[in-house]
Order: sequence, then structure tokens, then C-alpha cells
Amino acid sequence: MRPLYLSLKKMPKFKRRLLLAALLALAVSSASWFSIFLLQLSEQKGHNLGLSAPLPPDSGPYHDWRLFAADFREMLQTFRIYVYPTNSNKSDPPSSSASFASFAAVFLPHPNPFNPKLGNYFSEHMFKISLLSSSLVTTDPQKAHLFFLPFSVNLLRNDPRVHSDSSIAEFVAKYTAAVGRDFKFWNASSGSDHFYACCHSVCREAAAKHAGLHNNAIQLTCSSSYFQRLYVTHKDVALPQVWPRPSLQSLNPPHARDKLVYFSGRIQNSNIREQLIDLWGNDTRMDIFPGNPSYPYEEGFRRSKFCLHVKGNEVNTARVSDAIHYGCIPVIISNHYELPFANVLDWSKFSVIVNHGDVALLKKTLLSITRQSYVRLYRNLIKVRRHFVWHETPQGYDSFHMTAYQLWLKRSSLRLSA
Repeated sequence: MRPLYLSLKKMPKFKRRLLLAALLALAVSSASWFSIFLLQLSEQKGHNLGLSAPLPPDSGPYHDWRLFAADFREMLQTFRIYVYPTNSNKSDPPSSSASFASFAAVFLPHPNPFNPKLGNYFSEHMFKISLLSSSLVTTDPQKAHLFFLPFSVNLLRNDPRVHSDSSIAEFVAKYTAAVGRDFKFWNASSGSDHFYACCHSVCREAAAKHAGLHNNAIQLTCSSSYFQRLYVTHKDVALPQVWPRPSLQSLNPPHARDKLVYFSGRIQNSNIREQLIDLWGNDTRMDIFPGNPSYPYEEGFRRSKFCLHVKGNEVNTARVSDAIHYGCIPVIISNHYELPFANVLDWSKFSVIVNHGDVALLKKTLLSITRQSYVRLYRNLIKVRRHFVWHETPQGYDSFHMTAYQLWLKRSSLRLSA
């Protein structure tokens, strides 16, 4: 230590100050990355332990963590959902069994939800699988707060007997009418305590031929756009669109991310995407590809600081959940998109939202984010990762329980007599 002290003493004063400032900056930086490492470690432990993970000291990425956590625990203890029987059971009501027996697969859980071909519809199938293995299901409809209509729009879309938008809507209308005939619960509320789930874009039109279904029932959908005529924000629920990905793993820290921006996707179905390519397609700091990237798709999320979610045909894509999964701050360029869990999560604390009209200012906007602000976004992103993961048996604050919480908030405090 003495030789080091003597060396410092011999240095010119300004050089000594410069060296000390550099050492201080290095110490602060190291502490920052170490705290991120500890946060990832605690997040993984909390993910495994479910609800036993300790509460964060402040609200972090939440509007009010303590209020939400208390409410969430009450939901787990009291909320009950009745799932209408599938026609694979001989004890099912005669009319539904007779009319829909050949469509049993449409109502049953998907036998292989992790099939990569399911892609965009993974959340639709995982919700049903998680629900049926959860503690929220009751076999006594008299105890239910909500009633689940278990048809799958994705499977109907792939069934050659229906397939078209019009035929799917006709099938769903007939099925809903059969539920109203065979069970007394639909008529007791005109369907307002009933819900269905789907991630297919056809979902919006699936309820079009049954007035009670599209006016009263809760639509649990990935295509949660204020701009769509059959999505009603105060009634319906935004479902997170998640693709099957490897289990949560350690993330690249901010200093290991050498690209400012990443985006890969078709541009033919989006004027905003075309504008992005025109503006930034040749920018060396921004990896923006009109199609597949020149390296593995997932690598772009791992090596970039910001990852773009840009509206295509729909407001939603799985790029938001992919960015969250790989630790890349989502930049959401999708007007009218009702983001999942927005009444619980404060998206401004772990993402950047850019209006379509401000795309030309994208690079300036991102470069204006200070290193300190970026690290804060990154830390909050780590905390919300567990909310964008599905499990066949629900765990803690995962996608299923977060979605169930949204449904719980929609339940009526006034129970109608059936």
C-alpha cells in the first residue's frame, strides 16, 4: 500500500484527481452490475418459490405492489371459476353432447401446447391447461364467480369443417345458445359473468353472431386494441402473447449489449415497419431487418439494449414478451394497444412507448435515455419477467395467475340468483 501511496503522491495533482475519479466510476459500475446479478438471482429464486418470494422494498415496476399483492392473495383464496363440461363426458347435457360430440377436441386442452407450430396461439392453449390444473376451478357452479366457455378459436380455425370466419362465428353462436339452453347460469346474467379465451385474430369476429357473447361476455384476447370494434376495454381482458421459450435463464447485463436497437419482421403488412426500414435500415447501431436476421432470431434480443415491438396487422406480437424474456427493453410502437396487466404494471418503468408519429425521432429518443435511467429500466424488467411465463401447473405470479387476477377484477359484487 505504501508504494502505491508514494506513487500517487508523486503524480501531478490533475492526473491524481483523474485517476481517482476513474477508480470511483469503476467501483460504482461494478456495484451496479453486481446488484443486477443479485437481482437476477433473487428473481430466479422467487420464481421457483412462487408466492414465498420477499416483497420488493418499493413498488418498482408496479403501480402499488403492496396493494396488488394483498389483493392477489385474496383472489387465490376466494376466486372460483366453473368450466363448462366438454362433450367427451357421457354425463354431459344431451343437447350439447348430441350437437358437438364430433368437435370434442375443440373444447379439450391441447395435447401438445409446446408444438412450435402453435406459435402465436400458445397463450390461448396454455391458459386453458393452466386453468384446469389450478386451484381456482370449482365443480359446483353455485360457488363460481365466473364461467369459462372452453372452445378454442385456434382449433376451430384449423378444422376444415368450419375454418372460415363466418363458419367459426356460426359454430360459436350455436354453442353459446346450447349453453344457455342446458344451463341456467348464462341467462341469470345474460352472459356477463362468462368468458372465453383466444389469441387468434379471428377471435374478434368469433362472437359476432351472438349478441350476448360479444356485448356481455368477457373476451380474453391477445388482440387487445382500443381501435377494434369488438374489443371493449372496460369489459374485456388483454392476454399476453407469449411464445414457448426456454426456462428463465441469466441475462446479458447492459454493458454486454453492443447494439442499440433490434427488430426483425415482415414489413409488407405495416407502414410503420416500412418507415423504420427507410429511416434506420442502414444504421450500424441499429439492427433492423425486413425479414429474418443474419444471425439467430433470439441472439438479437440478447445483444441489444432496446428491442422494437412494431404494429403489423394487429397491435400485438410476441416480440414484447420475447424482449422481456431475454432482458431487452421493449420499445412499443403500436398505437391503441391495451398492454397486458396495465392496471398492475407501470409499463413506463420497464419499457419505452413511442407514438407512430414520432418514429423519425426514435434514435434521438433512445440515445437521450441516460445510463442511470437505462439501468433502472433493466432492473424493473428483471422483476416483471415472471409475469410473462406460462406453466402447465400455475406458479406464483406467472401469466396464468396474473390473467386470472384481471378476470377476478371483472367479477360482479352482486350475485344474481340462477
